Amino acid sequence: MPKVKTAFFCQNCGNQYAKWQGQCNACKAWNTIVEELIEKPQKSDWKSPTSVTKRASVPLKVDEIDTSKEPRLGTFDDEFNRVLGGGIVPGSLTLLGGEPGIGKSTLLLQIALKLPYKTLYVSGEESQKQIKMRAERIKATTTNCYILTETKTQHIFKQIEALEPDIVVIDSIQTLHSDYIESSSGSISQIKECTTELIKFAKETATPVLLIGHITKDGNIAGPKILEHMVDTVLQFEGDRNHVFRILRAHKNRFGSTNELGIYEMHGSGLREVSNPSELLISQKDEELSGNAIAATLEGMRPLMIEVQALVSTAVYGTPQRSATGFNAKRLNMLLAVLEKRAGFRLGAKDVFLNITGGITVDDPAIDLAVVASILSSNEDVPLQKDICFAAEVGLSGEIRPVQRVEQRILEAEKLGFSTIFVSKYNKISLKNTAIKIQMISKMEDLVEYIV
Repeated sequence: MPKVKTAFFCQNCGNQYAKWQGQCNACKAWNTIVEELIEKPQKSDWKSPTSVTKRASVPLKVDEIDTSKEPRLGTFDDEFNRVLGGGIVPGSLTLLGGEPGIGKSTLLLQIALKLPYKTLYVSGEESQKQIKMRAERIKATTTNCYILTETKTQHIFKQIEALEPDIVVIDSIQTLHSDYIESSSGSISQIKECTTELIKFAKETATPVLLIGHITKDGNIAGPKILEHMVDTVLQFEGDRNHVFRILRAHKNRFGSTNELGIYEMHGSGLREVSNPSELLISQKDEELSGNAIAATLEGMRPLMIEVQALVSTAVYGTPQRSATGFNAKRLNMLLAVLEKRAGFRLGAKDVFLNITGGITVDDPAIDLAVVASILSSNEDVPLQKDICFAAEVGLSGEIRPVQRVEQRILEAEKLGFSTIFVSKYNKISLKNTAIKIQMISKMEDLVEYIV
């Protein structure tokens, strides 16, 4: 019999201790350390036919290493391909996290039903009938997707060995358990052991594995932090269940950029890809309203036109409020200080509320000018024209600073029918014969003269 030993794990960060203690030394959380029984396996769960005869790795010179691009598996989902960097890499592990009910299972089932490859969808949370009902709602027809309801990794690998799928989807990693570990499903040791077995299977057979992970109340993926280090890609599915938009981001990607963004729209028949999110993120209004400004921003390689809304009102209580949704509150305070110091607007005794529409969060400094324009518009109660937009950063001295890839922003604004875009005077622009007017300004006072 394998030796059984006891270990203590922090349920918050996964740190291991030899004995119990009240506070975790790593994350400083109290009463999160619990005892778990661990039974070490004597042999690996996944046995590759070639693993016995496989030679050990040998060192190679840098110029001898093959750098040919790895082939990727397309998913027929442009948004998912964009976030992954062009498709699924063979032998990779991708972890998808998100809040309950946000649509993680729907997204991966929808992708699995569209794939032209033999796919095994393993669910530990739903029965085969429930998944069949969801597949009928999605209205995707395929003969390449196989559904398995199982939680024990030993049984899963037996089915994989018999079926030999091209892609494996696990829903979810917290429901799996291995016979080699005595603790319950979802514990630190079970998650680590099950993930290790899946990594060994994926790397030795070059079969990509997609995992769904639960998240904690703090928004982090449940389980040890080492889980995110073990996998190749960590995706986050975000959004508000009260709204139809869903945003897919990459927090870690060993095979591509982490700056890309995928946008979906939730319908009763599943998730719909949003190929042109700018038209959805800008609200349609019949009349011009004060406090609204359009900013040209970038998410990875994709240009977006987003709407910035501001409300400036007299403070009812002694201390004025500063509230920002989808924008950095500290940066909002900095822009308000610049407005007061450089432009002479007394906003210290007024409430300022800022909102980025569509439920998205933007950290691009190029929306600074749009934020300032919306605040000035609301403060003076002067509506901005609907066909103008902004793309520039604001410095502490009130200067309008240039931003990267401004020409891509200008072309996106032109495509959506804007007539004027405000950019920094110090941006080098080589575009010619454009239908949109490029208004170049160098300091805050130039913007104030236009709005007020």
